[in-house]
Amino acid sequence: MLAAVSQPAPEQPTEAEWAAAVSAITRLPADGRILLICHVNPDGDALGSMLGFGLGLRRLGVRQLQATFPGRPEVPEPFREMPGLDLLVPATAADPDPDLVICFDVAAVSRLGDLADRLDRAGAAIVLDHHASNTRFGGIHLVDPDAAATSVVVEKLLVRLGVPLDAGIAECLYIALATDTGSFRFDMTTPAVHEMAARLLATGIRPGEISRRIFDTRPFGAVRLYGDVLGRTQLEPSGAGGLGLVWTYATLEDLSRHGQRPYTLEPLIDSVRCTAEADVSCVLKQVAEGEWAVSMRSKGGTDVSRVAVALGGGGHRLAAGFTGYGPVSEVVDAIRSELDRATAVAGRGDAAGRDQGQP
Repeated sequence: MLAAVSQPAPEQPTEAEWAAAVSAITRLPADGRILLICHVNPDGDALGSMLGFGLGLRRLGVRQLQATFPGRPEVPEPFREMPGLDLLVPATAADPDPDLVICFDVAAVSRLGDLADRLDRAGAAIVLDHHASNTRFGGIHLVDPDAAATSVVVEKLLVRLGVPLDAGIAECLYIALATDTGSFRFDMTTPAVHEMAARLLATGIRPGEISRRIFDTRPFGAVRLYGDVLGRTQLEPSGAGGLGLVWTYATLEDLSRHGQRPYTLEPLIDSVRCTAEADVSCVLKQVAEGEWAVSMRSKGGTDVSRVAVALGGGGHRLAAGFTGYGPVSEVVDAIRSELDRATAVAGRGDAAGRDQGQP
């Protein structure tokens, strides 16, 4: 049984893990069935990594191949011209007994929703991810917390499989890389990230056109929606141990009033996180009565993954999320409490480091 195991992920996948992943894929019979799964409400990295790898598997000659994600079978508007969308099937139509499951950008089995049972039914399971909070579910783990995006891990596996980049694969991976690095603005944007971007661009994809479609095009209703939601933003200078907390929320009624789908709210966190007086920013997005998808960001002073994990989610030190339940006030109270704990732990660690003569 391929159950979740709570243990820290290594800094890099081992050579044995890379070899196991390659073997699991290449040793499948010609009629072997592969199911690709990314997390619920997929973002650019999840969807781009999955579809880019799926196109790579096609180049290897894999014929029985599906890609899917849990929940509503709806691709966000900015991603509806992404190559490889023909691989997608609704979760309800996904192969119930695949020979191999490959998961993308999924830190915990809970993010697979009703598709989690495929892990137990499959002959093997590979997890490609870059979240430090990954719970090590599945069988073969290609988890690299130092990677800027899951697409970085995907490209490395494609190289080991001998799959050359083409424009379709490259566009998917470029969207994944650009979205998770904030258009190459975030701290994880290393020289290696730009080198990977150069390899992708060398296939002839057009970054200006892709960026306009992904980052710079929104319906007018979304602009009005943002105005309403940003208008109720709250700043708490004493939050996050005095580093500052800024937060807001969007309801289902907000979406309905402006005729928008939930995915239009995904970029909203970037408008909130620019607040100069706050290290931590949060956006609560209602997904059902008393249920909220919470996005958290830090400018560097706070480990928001510690907060998210404590509240049942996961992510990275500077970007994390979880699902909250109850009224907005109760969810925000829980965030405040965990932020206080996280900053207190960080403070004790800093003090211990100074006591031991560490910088």
